[in-house]
Amino acid sequence: MLRAAGLSEALTASPLKLRASVDPHDLWAELEKHQVTLLTWEDAEYPCRLKDIDQPPPVLYLRGGLNVSDDWAVAIVGTRRVTSYGRQVAEELATFLAQNGVTVVSGLARGTDAVAHAAALKAGGRTFAVLGSGVDQVYPPENRALAADIAAHGALLSDYPLGTKPEAVNFPPRNRIIAGLSLAIVVVEAGIKSGALITAEFANDQGREVFAVPGNIFAPQSQGANHLLRQGAQPLTRPEDLLDALDLTLATERQAARTVLPADAVEASLFALLGAEPQHVDELGLQAGLPIEKVSATLALMELKGLARQVGGMQYVAVREAQARYMVDED
Repeated sequence: MLRAAGLSEALTASPLKLRASVDPHDLWAELEKHQVTLLTWEDAEYPCRLKDIDQPPPVLYLRGGLNVSDDWAVAIVGTRRVTSYGRQVAEELATFLAQNGVTVVSGLARGTDAVAHAAALKAGGRTFAVLGSGVDQVYPPENRALAADIAAHGALLSDYPLGTKPEAVNFPPRNRIIAGLSLAIVVVEAGIKSGALITAEFANDQGREVFAVPGNIFAPQSQGANHLLRQGAQPLTRPEDLLDALDLTLATERQAARTVLPADAVEASLFALLGAEPQHVDELGLQAGLPIEKVSATLALMELKGLARQVGGMQYVAVREAQARYMVDED
């Protein structure tokens, strides 16, 4: 098949040799040993926000669990050499987000990342750590206890296979996942060449909001955040501004609403018409025999509940986990 696709013998030899040396049963046993879940694009549990970016990772390795509330997620990133000011900002922001039902995303690095994870957990919230290694290779080693807590109240995620060491070249690419999982990213403190600025660049490319915390103009840890502000990032001067800008003020209520099944005959009829293939709102209106304004209003409410999702151009699909709940309820 590879040769039929036009690849040369030299290009096909390496993957064929690698495939012959891999035993899928051994790989699966290794996943089970480390209590790791493997997610692909085809799995309903694969994060829908991440799936929407350009070239999403085809495979995710996961320690922990995901749920529908994690659609409301914000990344907090920054320098490893965090100042007392940056620590206070990261702690207060992560605590505030967690208390408002927003999942905190970061990279488990020393400094800002670890502070944000720990504060979210202390507040009783959920948090994700995206690793630049296999999820069985926690780095830095002093964060292993923190990683275990994250897996118990959120998830460790990576697109690198088990056993992958935390090499420097792995960290910039993983930052696209941090941004992709999030509605927005907040750069607390960062040097002018910080990895946090790479995350901000990915966020811009993915159409995510970028916020930066203004800092001391003389402090090297603030040069990156202040640079982002000059480039047009939104200044973050209080946590409430973040919720207002992203319309997250009702996150907890929305999460509760998403567990609801179709509430009336109109929702039920539209939900029955939805599937995995996108359908335009006009087509759904014709099939249901309903006016377009009624269909549009109902679909907007169904999006809020997690029953439907718009995939662009006024086209909708059913949310698969909602379909599963509905089928069980019908049985």
